[in-house]
Amino acid sequence: MSIIRAIVAGERDPQVLAAMKDPRIKSSTTEIAKALTGDYRSEHLFILQQELTLYEVYQQQIVAIDQQIEQCLANFDTLTQLDPPQRKGKKRKKHFGNEPAFNLHAHLYRITGVDFTRIDGLNVLTVQTILSEVGLDPTRFPTVKHFSSWLGLCPGQKITGGKNKSSKTRQVINHAANAFRMAAMSLKFSRSALGAFFRRLRSRLGTPKAITATAHKLARLFYQMWSSGSDYIDPGMDYYEQQYHERVLHNLKKKAHSLGFEVVAQSHPTECVS
Repeated sequence: MSIIRAIVAGERDPQVLAAMKDPRIKSSTTEIAKALTGDYRSEHLFILQQELTLYEVYQQQIVAIDQQIEQCLANFDTLTQLDPPQRKGKKRKKHFGNEPAFNLHAHLYRITGVDFTRIDGLNVLTVQTILSEVGLDPTRFPTVKHFSSWLGLCPGQKITGGKNKSSKTRQVINHAANAFRMAAMSLKFSRSALGAFFRRLRSRLGTPKAITATAHKLARLFYQMWSSGSDYIDPGMDYYEQQYHERVLHNLKKKAHSLGFEVVAQSHPTECVS
């Protein structure tokens, strides 16, 4: 943005423009200066000026909307005066993406008394979207099953003649459900129990079904925190993998026992090399 504003202001020296580059840019100053060397045609500069003006107008409008959102949040009743707990490895000095300039995290924690961002995959914008759809009163949903059904994330029950013909989830237009799905997609590379859960399902069921199943799990965790005020502690990726290993072993033993066999762990003696 500094380079664009300088070009619009009349600067044409590529070396001066390249020196304004962001420190995070991997390209060298020489490479950027070479890219900025060319013919600055008047019609192109006019369009650039127009687009820069529109960008600044939109930024002003976004700031005005953020201020209105902050005023709206300030009108909600306060459940706790405490600051939200800081998660390890989550401290950031700059706002990320579309996150507003004010402390949205503190407002959400104040009006709910729960830090939903402790659930991996849920950031402050996701939580804001969900709460704007479901409200602040968890008693509107008697159980977690009612909550999951309203979101359209639980398995369907298409029963005909006493037989379940399909367990496909219902097609529901719900912004909260979409937020949970987006949160589930963000767990693709997460080194957490939920991340391991998503990857395990993806390898077995495919990406679309894994996203829906993980979104359902996130919704259940959200409801548990929302209704009880409890905290969420990530048991870790290794814990989930160990739990999965034990479950597979239990099923193998059960199947072997039904066939009249017994599963015995194989020993791996250490080989000595002389």
